[in-house]
Amino acid sequence: MRLRDLRQQNALRVHDAITVTWVPGAHQPRIGHLRRATSAGAARDSLLGGMVDLIFRTPDTGKSPRAGIVDLAGRLAGIGIDLAFLDELRSQLRPETSALLVLSSDPDLDQVRPVIERGLARGDVTLKHARLPEGALDVLQQAVHDLQARGRHG
Repeated sequence: MRLRDLRQQNALRVHDAITVTWVPGAHQPRIGHLRRATSAGAARDSLLGGMVDLIFRTPDTGKSPRAGIVDLAGRLAGIGIDLAFLDELRSQLRPETSALLVLSSDPDLDQVRPVIERGLARGDVTLKHARLPEGALDVLQQAVHDLQARGRHG
């Protein structure tokens, strides 16, 4: 069973979903949007695409290589996504890996759990999970939007 099947069965509500593929020799991963065929630029403008873009963005001269992660973590304080979570995500996304990142809510655990457990049992799935409180989605969207705009405009 795939994510699309879970959505069709109302087993969870998907707010955003992206693929992250990092081919050998590339400087950054390629981000694709799962719900619509768009350009890589448009995928980076999605919520999760923007978050991954911030995590891997090359900082301006004089800034720490981790500046994007530190800025994002500071904006997300208290919503369940912290610096350790973002650092771990970045360390797991490296050349020759790929990932499916899903921002979802309202899961029917009886339907979702077996799908995840099958992947974990095969050994080809790593689950990274954060439980976000009410209102966290708005905070996350605003933080990603503001930091991306700041990066585009200096």
